[in-house]
Amino acid sequence: MQKGIYAACIALLVLVGCGTIYYRDLKPGSFSGKLFVMWVGEGNSSGDGKFVFVPAPGNELTFTRPSGSRTAGAIKPGVMYTDGGSIPKIAQMFKGLSPWGYAPAYMIHDWLFVARHCLVDEAPDARFQDLRDVDFDESARIVGEAIHALIDERKVARNDLAGEAVTSAVSSGIARRLWNEKGACERSQISKDHLAEINAVFPDISTSAKLRTFRIPPDMPQVPPRRQARIISVVEF
Repeated sequence: MQKGIYAACIALLVLVGCGTIYYRDLKPGSFSGKLFVMWVGEGNSSGDGKFVFVPAPGNELTFTRPSGSRTAGAIKPGVMYTDGGSIPKIAQMFKGLSPWGYAPAYMIHDWLFVARHCLVDEAPDARFQDLRDVDFDESARIVGEAIHALIDERKVARNDLAGEAVTSAVSSGIARRLWNEKGACERSQISKDHLAEINAVFPDISTSAKLRTFRIPPDMPQVPPRRQARIISVVEF
């Protein structure tokens, strides 16, 4: 089994390194709700482009951790940029290592990083207070729990090798350095143009006090019909 784990880590590029959280030791959580993904631009050497995650109004994606978890019993991501799983292009040829193969789990992990960066930068945003006690190792455990949940709920086929590789990668030394990065909160803010595109498709998000996923700026540009973004992926539990 260890040889398989190391082979998977090589598939994710040796630069990522192997972490200390083991997928096989984790229990499944559970998902509910729905997620939308909208394409907004090209990507770079990892992932599969630049996208915006949008929670479904009134039926937001929610991950509930296994009973007995130390922190963050339920995690509900807000609007954010994402590239799916940041899987290097060279590794995407391996089964189970698609940037969108475990999309709901990757959305939860991305949200934890957005929260961490804004907490590190002391940005005043009440959305992240419930995640203040989530440390780096806990964030990696949550990814593994979420992948187990997708398998239990028959959203994906069982692939323990891919689950080990992803969980190991997100608990690696490079991931830890990114976790503690300063100055990243501002970069995670959705641009006015992209907010306008989202609002054109999901007007309920900006008007629902229940969601509070982002604030529409007063000078937000209008989006002509030809530029309105399209939903490219929907996952529902």
